[in-house]
Amino acid sequence: MYRLHDYLPSGNGYKCRLVLKQLSIPYELVERDIKAGATRTPEFLAMNPNGRIPLLEIPGRGFLAESHAIIHFLARGSRLAPEERYDNALMWQWLCFEQYHLEPNVGTARFWLTSLKKTPEELGDRLVEKHDRGHAALAVLERGLDGREWLVADHYSLADVALYAYTHVAPEAGFDLERYPAIRAWVARVEAQAGWAPITER
Repeated sequence: MYRLHDYLPSGNGYKCRLVLKQLSIPYELVERDIKAGATRTPEFLAMNPNGRIPLLEIPGRGFLAESHAIIHFLARGSRLAPEERYDNALMWQWLCFEQYHLEPNVGTARFWLTSLKKTPEELGDRLVEKHDRGHAALAVLERGLDGREWLVADHYSLADVALYAYTHVAPEAGFDLERYPAIRAWVARVEAQAGWAPITER
């Protein structure tokens, strides 16, 4: 059985848990409190020298880090990973966009405010910058969903999983999704998928 080392509030970890649940893959969750330094211990660093979650322990093979590598490994050959060449590349385009533009801004702002319990006053211009860049990323996602139900082809895929993970909790980071009707409708469609579970569910 797979073992997933994770921190429940993490959007990156949530991507992995969502794929595991939606593909009905059994797994054991090993919770790691990143605020308490649980991913910086010698024991954890021996598994992942980068000291980050999520980390997937694969029986007989070893360890796999980085959320998009993990979800690709888990979903390969399934309905979540398009096989057609262009659709597969488009999926990876959205995965790269999420990692470079959405997660560093929406995800980081959320971590500061909810996990580290910082106030907007404490964060000052750093939070303003994250909000500006985060809204720019959300605007790109809104345009990508204009007239479409899903980001790639005509069905739910890893692209939707990856972008949904931090987008649906963006209000926790101070982002108002009311200005993004296509995103709000898409979030509802994602949450109607079989096997969906909230970010706080083990």
